[in-house]
Amino acid sequence: MNLTYLILILAATIGGGMIPMLFKRVHPNLPIYLLAFTGAFLFGITIMHLLPEVYHELGHSAGIYIVLGFFLQVFLQQLSHGMEHGHTHLPAAAGNHHHVAVLPLLVGLSIHAFMEGIPLGFHYEDQSALPSLMLGVMAHKVPEALTLITVMIHAHQSKTQLWRILIIFSLITPLSAILAAQLGREFEVVTHSLVYLVALVVGAFLHISTTIFYESGTKHHELSRKKVLAIAAGIALAFVTLIFE
Repeated sequence: MNLTYLILILAATIGGGMIPMLFKRVHPNLPIYLLAFTGAFLFGITIMHLLPEVYHELGHSAGIYIVLGFFLQVFLQQLSHGMEHGHTHLPAAAGNHHHVAVLPLLVGLSIHAFMEGIPLGFHYEDQSALPSLMLGVMAHKVPEALTLITVMIHAHQSKTQLWRILIIFSLITPLSAILAAQLGREFEVVTHSLVYLVALVVGAFLHISTTIFYESGTKHHELSRKKVLAIAAGIALAFVTLIFE
């Protein structure tokens, strides 16, 4: 467990959430391309580093937990309205988000943030897995927090409440990583269980990243040229993480 990694993730989350608070007019394409880039990067990290690790540890049974994690994320987005992949799936009746059910949304997104921290507390055989995963989660946190605070602003949350939500949300993933690492060191049963949880998170990451490719910020789920370039840049950066090996 590297404390620097957790501080960077905390800073990235707070920085992403501060964007809509500091700038009243954020270009509508910024979240789209940022999500495409970070989603592709997270996808690459998952395939190149996490997937081989869980299959090495669990064998063919890893696929069961990955599929379960994929559909667990499907369930969670019913609470978070797909905010973790930049799409809020809010009903038309919500208008300008005046009637957004804030509590379920925050619960769903907080569970997702907690899940993101679990793999950061796992001991990997591949030494490149942890720093690569840290970069992937850190990058993903920026548009995730940006979208969260944007929706909270449209839900007419006060400035104080916005900061409270952002700070609490920013702490969830680092605290989850610390908890996973600490319990893994102290309890053997937790050590053996963590790899199953990592497999679940792999499934969730696959759902989020692939959804970003085809859905977030697009009409009719098309892939524009700029979005393809953003995705290509994210995948290319994921390849660069192989130098950590």
